Amino acid sequence: MRVSSWRVAIYALILIMGFVTALPNLFSSDQLAKWPSFLPGKQLSLGLDLRGGSQLVLEIDTASMIRERLDTTLKEAAETLHAANIAIQNIRRKDQTIIISLQDINQLASAKQALAGLTGNMVKAPGNKPAAEFVTSTSDDQALHITLSDNGIRNRIDASAQQSLEIIRSRIDQIGIAEPTIQRVGADRVLVQLPGVQNPAQVRQVLGSTAKLRFYLVDEAALASRTVPSGMMTLAGKDGHQYDVERSPVLTGEHLTDAHAGFDPQTQRPVVNFRFDTSGAKRLAEITRKNIGHELAIVLDNEVLSAPVIQSAITGGSGQISGNFSVADTVTLSALLRAGSLPAPMTVIEERTVGSDLGADAIHMGLYTGIVGFALVVILMVLLYGRWGLIANLALGLNIMLTVGVLSVLGVTLTLPGIAGIILGIGVAVDANVLINERIREETKKGLSGFMALDAGFKRAYATIIDSNITTLIATTLLFEFGSGPVRGFAITMSLGILISMFTAVAVVRVIMTEIVLRNRIKTLVIEPVFPFMPGKTNISFMKARFFGIGASLLLSAISVGLFIKPGLNYGVDFKGGIQMEIAPGTDKTGAIELGLPTLRNGLSQLGLGDISLQNIDKDGHILIRIPRQSGGEKAQTTAVDAVKTTVQALGSDVTFSSTQVVGPKVSGELATSGATAVILAGLAMLVYIWWRFEWPFAVGAIVTLVLDLTKTIGFFAITGLDFNLTAIAALLTLIGYSVNDKVVVYDRMRENLRLFRKKPMREIIDMSINQSLARCIFTSLTTLLSILPMAISGGIAVKSFAVPMVFGVVIATTSSIFIAAPILLFLDSWRQKLREKHLSLSEISPEKAISDRT
Repeated sequence: MRVSSWRVAIYALILIMGFVTALPNLFSSDQLAKWPSFLPGKQLSLGLDLRGGSQLVLEIDTASMIRERLDTTLKEAAETLHAANIAIQNIRRKDQTIIISLQDINQLASAKQALAGLTGNMVKAPGNKPAAEFVTSTSDDQALHITLSDNGIRNRIDASAQQSLEIIRSRIDQIGIAEPTIQRVGADRVLVQLPGVQNPAQVRQVLGSTAKLRFYLVDEAALASRTVPSGMMTLAGKDGHQYDVERSPVLTGEHLTDAHAGFDPQTQRPVVNFRFDTSGAKRLAEITRKNIGHELAIVLDNEVLSAPVIQSAITGGSGQISGNFSVADTVTLSALLRAGSLPAPMTVIEERTVGSDLGADAIHMGLYTGIVGFALVVILMVLLYGRWGLIANLALGLNIMLTVGVLSVLGVTLTLPGIAGIILGIGVAVDANVLINERIREETKKGLSGFMALDAGFKRAYATIIDSNITTLIATTLLFEFGSGPVRGFAITMSLGILISMFTAVAVVRVIMTEIVLRNRIKTLVIEPVFPFMPGKTNISFMKARFFGIGASLLLSAISVGLFIKPGLNYGVDFKGGIQMEIAPGTDKTGAIELGLPTLRNGLSQLGLGDISLQNIDKDGHILIRIPRQSGGEKAQTTAVDAVKTTVQALGSDVTFSSTQVVGPKVSGELATSGATAVILAGLAMLVYIWWRFEWPFAVGAIVTLVLDLTKTIGFFAITGLDFNLTAIAALLTLIGYSVNDKVVVYDRMRENLRLFRKKPMREIIDMSINQSLARCIFTSLTTLLSILPMAISGGIAVKSFAVPMVFGVVIATTSSIFIAAPILLFLDSWRQKLREKHLSLSEISPEKAISDRT
């Protein structure tokens, strides 16, 4: 039976499309400019960890936003009641509520009616339904309560986030950064990625500043008496002085039309020149005309920039902000004023910077380890299956080509963990061919003809391939859902590789092998290795070692739990917060080496940032600096970064900062919770899937073994001191999928044998199944191991927490499938059999049984 022409045509069309979409990645941008317009021209978009740059995550200060909204409403309510001649005894804000006490409670109904226009404002609720922004109620003491509703808060946050997104984009454009990525993350956060920006200090200042410009009249009398009367407040000045100003500004920056950096014509000092619109110009003229001789404080984000004395009325609508500014300060300030103020304060809660050199090194490392891993897998497949292994290798190459093509078309950003996903996918993708070829060998030994053995091999291996791939997809899906940043790139590339392998390793390979068998009229399909690695048939009694296997596993897991408690895991900044910086030699390649750990430690210890850890991480003089999380919230972290950079540069060595990671306490707590949730949900998902596909003893055996595998892996992290960060969570989730994947291979053969040999003892069936699937278990593990091994050896610190534990985990998962999962299954089956026998013995002597026997 030949393969239909239409199927071949469809497969060929898919492969041609994959080739055309992946091809642009082999050319430069200049060459693609000459590319025919009808051909795809999109290239892989590289993440910041590969091309260098900075990433910041900003969060809206919702508490300040709500407080400002209520303060505005409180002022409007007081003015409205005053205009309606309703006397107020007391009006104040408490949490999310404005409390109004009237002098005459008989005017309560009139007050509600007067405030109806203010409190009746409608906002958009979920489902695009209208809802009230405020909820009005009356307390027992007849006070009027105006509370900001949940829908009002949600709408305010949504509007602020959207407005902040546009303002941030405008600010980035003002300072001239090319190809930024600015997107909303969640309800109240904005992600900003800036390629090529190595020192984000200015950008952090530009983005984090609310830039609310206000003008206040200064009360000199209050300042002289050192008392702050009612209706006044004290603000700190940029010059170090304190200023007592009226609480309400006389003019705001909403009327600003232009702001630009310049120089004072008399002093030649840097200043910011600004201009108001017509309305603002009239207001400024009126204020200055009435207050000649008084100070007018120019305030930006509650800091007095300057407080000049009004000499005469300013009628032109323009002015000047002076102070102790540098040229860079005036450029930044003018950019902020031109872009407009943020609707609410925003805080930088996460910051990551990667140097361009480190990004280039990461690309080189990814290509090198990927090519070596691919070559090792190719060689192994040829050694195992001869010329039939070449077909599997062809499918593997097609898999990589299609993966790159799909990533290019979808516009997915490729990160270093994403490269790791592609590399690991090499080993996982070829697993299907190992399962198929081993199954075809078995069918051939049963005496089936070439085509029949081929057909039976694919059909019987298909269920195992589906089950094993689904378990891995469950893990990667959860990693994408709960992961963050570059780790999500790993989940995407890994998932794509698995899905595409179902086409290349199964469908395409089947078409090719079928054509070869039919065209060459092969009567006996012989798939033999170049060198015999294993005996053709094994008959090992694995269950004899079941007590030793489980005992050894329990002992190692208990030791691992002890290591987890003490000394514990070496948590990275992702989970415990803080700062991690990598410094490298500068242009002369000697700076970091000359600096040395003692000199660096002595200099940094004087900053008072806590217990700073220093570590040499390679032979090229790279030093890793770890700084604990600073008290004082998110802003304290960025202040510490600036202090460390200043200190290191002041030591006079020629060094560069290869990477910087700043993770605030809020983000680190969220990442830790998300990581733990992902691991727990992955385990539960595996339990449900195995229970559904097999039976509950199989599911329980797989999960118990999985727990033992994970505890040993965590113990491995503890004893080696590897960073336990988001990359480590990616390794754990991948190992969960791989461990269950490996057990599915054995379980699938057990299930098949249970149907064929119903009267055989469970122990014999388990031993027979393991012996039959031993070769494929070892060979699939070898392909995965060889694909990831080069990365574990030469991958660098960025993927060390993933690749090294993966090597350990693959070995543990393979051995546990044989020596742990199978014995647990045997114990559970024996326990179930005893329960059945007990139930039958009880039923034999029951009255119902006796009556049944008599009749």
